[in-house]
Amino acid sequence: MNEPTPLLPVAPGWMVQSDFDGTISVLDVTDTLLTRFGLPGWVELEEQWERGEIGSRECMKGQVALLDMNEAQLQALLDTLEIDPGFAGFVAAAAAHGMQVQVVSDGIDYAIRHVLERHGLGHLEVIANHLVQVSERRWRLESPWASARCTRASGNCKCERLAEQQAVHGRVLYVGDSTSDFCVSHKADFVLAKYKLIAYCEQQGIAHAPFTNFEAATALLDKVVLGHEALA
Repeated sequence: MNEPTPLLPVAPGWMVQSDFDGTISVLDVTDTLLTRFGLPGWVELEEQWERGEIGSRECMKGQVALLDMNEAQLQALLDTLEIDPGFAGFVAAAAAHGMQVQVVSDGIDYAIRHVLERHGLGHLEVIANHLVQVSERRWRLESPWASARCTRASGNCKCERLAEQQAVHGRVLYVGDSTSDFCVSHKADFVLAKYKLIAYCEQQGIAHAPFTNFEAATALLDKVVLGHEALA
């Protein structure tokens, strides 16, 4: 008996890594939490990071220590946060192509998983900083994915995470939006870029395609897995 013809081509050697805050999520989750529950001092840490005086790992660790909220308040706020309405379709399309989707973020694992689960995407692997509750209203951030070699001094070295997946799968399609995605974009095999990452990829000559939402990204995904990488 002949095997049925697959509806979509399989993408041997490809997997997807995607940033979360501002890429999958509509709002930056950490900034939203800090705006609502942050004690004085978190803005100063943000300004130090923007001036390059501290790395993102030190900034985030200090900011999370300034969050004043209990778990019920945390969950209630996370329940209000939306993701791009086309992301679930993008994940389904990637699966149809045989492509794993991994969320790689310098944000907070608890928050990312909570938001994804609420949208029926709790099965996705999430690699991010780890949130630890130290008392009823105080929190600590741990960075198990940090690297001494990370040029951005990030809590999660996206370049190392990408290299790990290239070693396993061969090629990584990276999806991102902003400054935390600049460094890793140089190492990705192809980039789907939105917001600030579009101009950066253009300036640096990085192979990429711009997108505004995940419905558009899904159409681009089809082109990438069919071998049309030269979209930029």
